[in-house]
Amino acid sequence: MGVCKRISGRGSLLLAISLAVTGCSTMSTSTVDEPQLQVSCTTTLQPEHQLQLDAVDAQMSRSQPYAALAKLESEGLATEQHWVRRGQLLASTSQVAEAQEVFQALATQCDSAMGHHGLGLVYLKMGKLNEGTRELRKARELAPSSSDIRNDYGYALLLTGGYYDAVFELRTAFELANGEGAVRQNLAAGYFITNDRSGIAMLRQKYNLSNDEIAHAEKLAARIRRSK
Repeated sequence: MGVCKRISGRGSLLLAISLAVTGCSTMSTSTVDEPQLQVSCTTTLQPEHQLQLDAVDAQMSRSQPYAALAKLESEGLATEQHWVRRGQLLASTSQVAEAQEVFQALATQCDSAMGHHGLGLVYLKMGKLNEGTRELRKARELAPSSSDIRNDYGYALLLTGGYYDAVFELRTAFELANGEGAVRQNLAAGYFITNDRSGIAMLRQKYNLSNDEIAHAEKLAARIRRSK
């Protein structure tokens, strides 16, 4: 008679499904489930950790994701920030399934905003809009003052048709970011989609939204409308 062992994480779900179909007593043959990836949830950075991450970030800023990934893996993954960088770099080097595994582990084991944020972005990249929006909503709940998270959540809402909720999130992200960054075009696109002319006028007059930015936002809004 087989012995039922307690397995955590993804393995427990697979085991539960197996037991529901076959029953524990029938598991006489030995099967080995692939273990869930174990990540570090440590957020405290030692000086050497910060130096490692700074070096990786420098290569990322120079558009060298493959070199950055190699350097990161050679140094060890001591903190949650290391694992987040790994997930980001896997996604940017077209290793999307591996990136999903990393962020799924971070979201499950650490339940952190960074983990849910990364997983949400990976889902969006895979075209899984509902799953991506759900994970980004969780990240937003965990880190409501993050402009990056609220910008990405707002963009996901635009993609899924929640236009007015999207504008709220994007306006919040815009103010948190002091009116700078990619959220400018996203918010403008939201205003175009909701026909908010006063919003567009505010961006132009108060935040100097350029003609090029306006044109980009109009194209983005048109593309989002066509996708619905």
